[in-house]
Amino acid sequence: MNIGSLVVDPPVLLAPLAGISNLPFRVLNRRYGCALAFTEMISATGLVRNMRKTFRYLATAPEDRPLGVQLFGTDPGVLAAAAEIVAAHGADLIDLNMGCPVKKVVRTGAGAALMKNPALAFEIMKAVRRATGLPLTVKIRSGWSDRTVNALELARLAAEAGLDAVIVHPRTVAQGFGGRADWRIIADVKRELAIPVVGNGDIRTPADAARMRAETGCDGVMVGRGALGNPWIFQGITAAGAGRGDGWPDPAERERVLRRHWAAEAAYAGPAVAVRTFRKHLLWYTKGLKGGAVFRQTAGRLTDETALLAELDRFFSTLRPGDRGQAIKA
Repeated sequence: MNIGSLVVDPPVLLAPLAGISNLPFRVLNRRYGCALAFTEMISATGLVRNMRKTFRYLATAPEDRPLGVQLFGTDPGVLAAAAEIVAAHGADLIDLNMGCPVKKVVRTGAGAALMKNPALAFEIMKAVRRATGLPLTVKIRSGWSDRTVNALELARLAAEAGLDAVIVHPRTVAQGFGGRADWRIIADVKRELAIPVVGNGDIRTPADAARMRAETGCDGVMVGRGALGNPWIFQGITAAGAGRGDGWPDPAERERVLRRHWAAEAAYAGPAVAVRTFRKHLLWYTKGLKGGAVFRQTAGRLTDETALLAELDRFFSTLRPGDRGQAIKA
């Protein structure tokens, strides 16, 4: 899949996940076949105001390529200026967030609130397009509610503004992350646009990715919550496309990757911070494994690296090779 000048091969992307898509998480998923990863959504205002905490989200490394940077905001001029900043910091692609349903984002008029304001969304897309020659995409939802489904309108505006691709998560803002994603909307957008369309939503397994592409004709797929504790989903999607199995891991492989992820997180944030930030990953990596609930309860109370690693040793020593767990429901 070509997004502007950027070749994405295989056309399998990792979604920008707030509070999750930091550098260690992105690099880990790339090792398993993710061809393009995104930062967490970044405040355009924070970048323009030179806020140190905001710039932290731009942290990257040579193995973290190509990198998409997702921006959110409401002011076309500010977003254009932020696009210039991230381009100067080496981004390979810029994505505009017009799909985040979180209340603290929506109440500012940003994220998915822009689905209710196509005129402003269009001005933002045009302003950022004028500001940068980098590949430029937008991530949208179906619409605000079942009565105001307007993904097709926003997608047409994106193409008119000169964007290079559209990413469609076919849930409404009212749905949040519940219910089912309506893949028919991805198909509708794909039929209308000449630029690439990426489908997102309800990809829990490699088979889901294959089915989305077959049913919608989308050019690529974006995996979000299906990658939580499950970087293997990316190699599974590639393997399924080649007619091979999905490669769901045994406990030894799961422990090896979990420890690699932990080491990267501890190096990135420091062990004291990582013990807290990594708890959610422990939940996802051990979901469905025998004794996992007790392990998570115990690990959730630990406050130092030595104790955490010892508990990991104890837990994985109790598992048999056939204990393979389960994927997170996306």
